[in-house]
Amino acid sequence: MKELNDEQVIYAFDKDGEPVLTVESGETVRIRTKDCFGNQIQGPDDVIDEINWDLINPATGPIYVDGAVAGGTLKVEINDIELDDKAVCCTGKDEGVFGDRLDAWSTHLCRREGDKIVWDDKIEIPLKPMIGVIGVAPAGEPVNCGTPGSHGGNMDNTAITKGATLYFPVSIDGALFGCGDMHAVMGDGEISVSGAEIPGYVTATLTALPELSLDNPIIVNDTHIGTIASAETLDEAADRAVHDMIDLVAARTGVAADELVMLFSLVGDVQICQMVDPEKTVRFMVPRYVLDAYDFSLE
Repeated sequence: MKELNDEQVIYAFDKDGEPVLTVESGETVRIRTKDCFGNQIQGPDDVIDEINWDLINPATGPIYVDGAVAGGTLKVEINDIELDDKAVCCTGKDEGVFGDRLDAWSTHLCRREGDKIVWDDKIEIPLKPMIGVIGVAPAGEPVNCGTPGSHGGNMDNTAITKGATLYFPVSIDGALFGCGDMHAVMGDGEISVSGAEIPGYVTATLTALPELSLDNPIIVNDTHIGTIASAETLDEAADRAVHDMIDLVAARTGVAADELVMLFSLVGDVQICQMVDPEKTVRFMVPRYVLDAYDFSLE
C-alpha cells in the first residue's frame, strides 16, 4: 500500500495540477491530511485572526489514477479513517448561519479520548469521523478547496465516512484526486462553518471506471445509495439531487419516472450536508433494499 504525507497539498482542484503520486486502478493508498486550518491552531494562544488564510482547507494530493479517463468515473472506497487527538471548532462574524449576530471570531479546542470528543467537563460527544473535502479536478477553471461542486470538493457530507464508497465524474485523464478537511464529528448543516476539525489519515481504494458516466457525485453505503448535488441555494441543490436519482434509476431499471417519484416520496430522504459554503450541498438517500428490488446497479 502506498502512502502520501501531508506536505503534498493543494488549495484548489485544478486540471493543471502536478500529480504528487500515481496509482494503478484498484490500488489502495493511505493519505495523511491536515485540518482545515492547515494545523495552524494548536493551543489556546493561537488566535484565528492571525493565521495565514492562504493555507486554509488544504487537500492532500493530487493523485493520478491510471485508467481514469475524461467522461468516466472514479470510484473511491473509504476503507479507514484514523484521527489525531486534538480538534478545533470555530465560528465568526458573517460566517455560518448565525454569523450575522456575531462580532468576532471564536474558537473552541477539544480533545479526542478513545471514541469520544471531550467538549468540556460536562459533555462528551461520540465520534463520527468524516471527510469534508474530497474530489477530483474539474475540466474548467480551478475550484478552491473551500467550494463544492460536481467535482466533489468541500461537500462536508457526514455520510462520507468509513465504509462508504464515492463515485466522482472524471473530467480529465488521471482524475487528480485529493482529500482533506476531516472532522471528528459534525452535524448535518455545519451551521457554525466548522465541524470538530482534526488531522488524521484516510485509507482509500481508487478505481477507474471508464465506462460509467455521471453528472454529479454518488455515495453508496451498506444501507443507502445517495445522489449529491451542490448549488447556490439549498432548494436548487435538493432539486438537482432528486432529479439525478430519478434519472439514474429510471435509466437503469426501466421503471417509469412518475412511479419512481411516488415511491421515493415514501422512502427517500433529502438531507442537508452543509448550508454555509459558497455553494450549498444536499444528498438524496434511497434505501438499498428498494433499489435492489429493481436490480439497480451502478457498475
